[in-house]
Amino acid sequence: MKLDAQMGEYDLSAVTGEAKRLESLGFDALWTFETSHDPFIPLAFSAIATTRMQIGTNIAVAFARTPMATAMAAWDLSRASGGRFMLGLGTQVRGHIERRFGVEWGRPAARVREYVGCVRAIWDTFQHDAKPEFEGEFYRFKLMNPFFNPGPIETPDIRIFLAGVNPTLLRAAGEVSDGVHVHPFHSVRYLKEVMRPAVDEGARTRGKTVKDLELYAPIFVVTGTTPEETAGREQFVRQQIAMYASTPNYRVIMDLHGWLPVAEKLSRMVRRGEWEQISGQITDEMMSEFALAGPPEKIPGLLRARYEGVLDRVSLYYPIPKDDPDEAWKGFVADFHQASG
Repeated sequence: MKLDAQMGEYDLSAVTGEAKRLESLGFDALWTFETSHDPFIPLAFSAIATTRMQIGTNIAVAFARTPMATAMAAWDLSRASGGRFMLGLGTQVRGHIERRFGVEWGRPAARVREYVGCVRAIWDTFQHDAKPEFEGEFYRFKLMNPFFNPGPIETPDIRIFLAGVNPTLLRAAGEVSDGVHVHPFHSVRYLKEVMRPAVDEGARTRGKTVKDLELYAPIFVVTGTTPEETAGREQFVRQQIAMYASTPNYRVIMDLHGWLPVAEKLSRMVRRGEWEQISGQITDEMMSEFALAGPPEKIPGLLRARYEGVLDRVSLYYPIPKDDPDEAWKGFVADFHQASG
């Protein structure tokens, strides 16, 4: 199992230093996410600043950009990184797609399957000069000439990860992707009873199984070196869990555990703007399902014990603090790789 890190620094003047630091600490990959910053640009800096660590998007919003725009960005990053780039895509939710990004929404599983097929068709043209003849229900790629073709690269086999929570999107990921971005709001029961079976069902349509895909998730962790630090981290995690649990798209997880009424109450609280009160709805039992807790020296072993054989790579949900001592994190990474699940 691999141990990755989340990018915390999006000031482009500081990205290079963070990427170099995380590679020196021993992390296996560095992931960006698309919230208030572009997910691709920091990875260009990271690609040229590192030599070993993989880099990837977790996630880039697929429907916010055309397949051609995504294909070109991924192509350049694969070239710059020597094949270490992983393209992680997600669908987002209807409200954000229509009202934040201002583009069309509808049938996300079918649309993202086609999106991936179109991206791969574009890459085939880049690498092999294949005739552009992709014609789908949502996307088409029918035109290319030498002026617009970046040409072949030494690392054309770019791995695509798809994000999903509900079974329909997870099946789609199994059908077309190389890996799955698992949402940080999850439980091991959900992973075993919902996520893995749905991915496996999709994978079997092309002669694969869930074991042939790489499954990655950021993990909620409550820890600290002082009681005050631990309490602060616990409150942060409770708030994040409450926010996700309030979202209708993630109710499959709460419903699985018999907590659907709590999810519905959280949704009503959020609609009323009661953000400061929602964390109080997350019980200790919920915390034990959705987060790991323990002293810092125990966390590497706890991660392995909980996720060995269920996920292929993990990271902490939050970025590595820039002011933390490097030696402590080098020890953390070493302990993780030495721990037995």
